[in-house]
Amino acid sequence: MERLRRTMLFMPGNNPSMLQNAGILGADSIILDLEDAVSITEKDAARILVRNAIKNVEFYGTEVVVRINPLSSSFGLKDVEEIAKAKPDAIMVPKATEEDIQIVDEMLSSIETQEGFPHGSIKIFPLIETAYGLENIDSIIRTSSRAIGVLLGAEDLTADLGIKRTREGEEIFYARSKVASTCRACKVDAIDTPFADMNDCRGFNKDIHKAKSLGLTGKAAINPRQVDTIHEVFAPAEEEIKYALRVIKAMEEAQREGKGVFSLDGKMVDAPIIARAQNVVKKAKLAGLV
Repeated sequence: MERLRRTMLFMPGNNPSMLQNAGILGADSIILDLEDAVSITEKDAARILVRNAIKNVEFYGTEVVVRINPLSSSFGLKDVEEIAKAKPDAIMVPKATEEDIQIVDEMLSSIETQEGFPHGSIKIFPLIETAYGLENIDSIIRTSSRAIGVLLGAEDLTADLGIKRTREGEEIFYARSKVASTCRACKVDAIDTPFADMNDCRGFNKDIHKAKSLGLTGKAAINPRQVDTIHEVFAPAEEEIKYALRVIKAMEEAQREGKGVFSLDGKMVDAPIIARAQNVVKKAKLAGLV
């Protein structure tokens, strides 16, 4: 875990004022969108706008990801070619397949060589939003060492499955679980689909907790007002942090005393508990909580 990705905030790639302020909105990552947020007549102009924004706007350490158009469209390859020259942190590939990831990987390698960028410096974020993508997440991720995470796109996925997208989200339980488990196995981030109803605060909060409980590591947002709530839910709780710090301290004491096993509060502490504590402390440090 090099950085926190609790939130990935979508920003329309054709809105200059929003692009200019993207770095001060508090999200861990921003997704400059060239796909759904941009009409066909504005695709070329938005690409230039996003390219120039990456080069000239101060994002204050916020991770900059660009969602390109599908490679099957007449815009996708042009997006990669232009945007990569501005060196974003990552390219998000919609409706990702192994072939798409391989093409983008090879293009990025070529552009990095041409521009003198370090090899592998531009990462890839597959967007899983088809039944095919869902059932082939593992091979899609492993196609490129650039892959750093997966974003679940529930709207397109449910459309592909021919089912209704509901507020409760029971229809994406399998998809969420599959993304969470596979990403954990591949040691990359698992980002949950956005919650679209800005007026349903209770439903939004419940949806975030559901995503976290299934093992997803962050959530996409469509409005800056959603960022703080997502951060609050995905941050380790104060009690979790305190216990984790006690576990680490007890482990260090046991190591100094040459003990292979030790107990805390009358309970044996084994490797999984130590690993969980170390992960909590790491997240807490990245979030500035300790």
